[in-house]
Amino acid sequence: MALLTADQITAWQQGRDWRLEGATLVRDLEVADFAAAMALANRIAEAAEAADHHPDILVHGWNKVRLTLSTHSEGGITAADLALAETIDDLV
Repeated sequence: MALLTADQITAWQQGRDWRLEGATLVRDLEVADFAAAMALANRIAEAAEAADHHPDILVHGWNKVRLTLSTHSEGGITAADLALAETIDDLV
């Protein structure tokens, strides 16, 4: 799978809550409480498993979730990352 260009990623980001950090897409979420953070992480994990593309998921604080997407085998962001990010956006 081919890496996306900076222009492709920037165009995709318009109106979205994902930011670029190096060669990854990152989104931070704040939910009601720890149980909601864990429930969200589990919903994302199920969607990621179905897509066979797995983000880094960090539950921290008592109500925060940080998601980091990249295609490790390609060393950056691919269409698979954008597709999973869109799926995650639909879950949030």
